[in-house]
Amino acid sequence: MASEQRLLILRLLAAPEDHFGHQWSADPVAFGVCMTLIAEALKIAQPTASRHIDILRQAGFISVRRHLKWSYCKRDEAAIGEYLTWLGREISAAAPVR
Repeated sequence: MASEQRLLILRLLAAPEDHFGHQWSADPVAFGVCMTLIAEALKIAQPTASRHIDILRQAGFISVRRHLKWSYCKRDEAAIGEYLTWLGREISAAAPVR
């Protein structure tokens, strides 16, 4: 989460129909957004986008699935919600000091 690029990916994937409605290979809402389009939206090289996406996948914030020669990304809303709940507890004034 310490990267503006990763935060931007999550923001873009929050509204795939708004940002990637032009995707022709699959429904961006139902199936996910092609990594190539994410790289284009961020104006970064595809290997750089892939690295950011892999970090988000490892964290559990997005899922990635392959179809033919493309990889598609979709937010995991439940995982993001759990993280935000945990973060809120961890940084609250009531949290014990460790």
